[in-house]
Amino acid sequence: MVLDKPTIPAEEYPKRWARVQELMEQNDLDLLIAYADDHAVFGPAHARWLADFPVHFEPVCILMHRKGQPSILCGPESPEYIQLRSRIPDVRVLKEFCHPDEDYPHTKIESLAEVVADVMDTKAVRRIGLAGGDLMGAKVYRAFTEVFSQAEWVDVEFAMCMLRAQKTEAELKVIRYAYKIAEIGFQAAIDAVEPGVTEREVAAAIESAMRQAGAEGTGIDTMVGSGPNSRPLMCRSTFRKIEANDLVQITVAPRYEGYHAAIGRPILVGEPDTRVMEALDVAICAQKACALAMAPGVEGRLAEAEARKIMEDAGYGESFVYSGIHSVGVIEFEPPIFGPTRRDLIQTGMVLSIDIPVFNTIWGGFRIEDGYYITDNGAELLNKMGYVILK
Repeated sequence: MVLDKPTIPAEEYPKRWARVQELMEQNDLDLLIAYADDHAVFGPAHARWLADFPVHFEPVCILMHRKGQPSILCGPESPEYIQLRSRIPDVRVLKEFCHPDEDYPHTKIESLAEVVADVMDTKAVRRIGLAGGDLMGAKVYRAFTEVFSQAEWVDVEFAMCMLRAQKTEAELKVIRYAYKIAEIGFQAAIDAVEPGVTEREVAAAIESAMRQAGAEGTGIDTMVGSGPNSRPLMCRSTFRKIEANDLVQITVAPRYEGYHAAIGRPILVGEPDTRVMEALDVAICAQKACALAMAPGVEGRLAEAEARKIMEDAGYGESFVYSGIHSVGVIEFEPPIFGPTRRDLIQTGMVLSIDIPVFNTIWGGFRIEDGYYITDNGAELLNKMGYVILK
């Protein structure tokens, strides 16, 4: 398979650092620390967006000053890997990330205070922005706050997420390709689903096809749930064999160059249950109404409300178990997330996923999920996958 595989160019990263420094100026921050690790879904986001670094095994944090280049701080087993992969040349091994029982006699290890002191007087640090703080373990968080006990720590997680909400041209090219990979993965699911095939065999076919197309992994685990296993929204593949007349819930979410795409559909085997077909028709109608309502300057909750009303009127209100619109980027579902209580505005350049859930019913469950690019004129669908898939 020969496909043009776009990447994020190196010159984009200094522009991102400058935007963070503008955020620091606006919020009167002397330092900003963006923590990242390899926890599923949310863990790698800040390191990937700021440094193009896919975190593995040890945590890292990006240290931003108001001027100049950032530093990337890591554990003692990561510096060579970071120097090979990261867009940030200044790599420092951080004492606070070292295991107390491990020795690294040939590694220069510095404390957070020592790293900061290279640039500024640590006693002059008054306000520190922290992104990714919810991921930190208690020990690391205490160590960081004790170093600057005199400083005020400010949660800037949402503000950092909003910096990346509107995608650049390079990001959009990468995301468009991620949706191509998702389509390839879903087609592999269609080809693999048959009575007698296990859910894990279908998942393996999906992930193999996506890897061959260029995926580096997934943003969330590939979901394949058949029959009763389709009922919960967070289904996981098992050794259950697909049976005749099963509903098979499929969600694919490849990660490509740090960015994501997601497609969700049911695959209907044999003679579909009339209740499933009715729910599918309603969910498709809800998604289309939501997409028509998405436009720059619109409160996202109002667009989401269009879908929610259709589902509620048809008797599926309790199956609509989460917010129906979310942003897509270096996290498969990241802020802004548009649910009934949020007043954030949809903006040109956002990539948003409309995810219509129909879960926890007596006959099973599924989602209809697709990505959309917000243009000046509305919402552009980013994949070409059909809605009704019969096997």
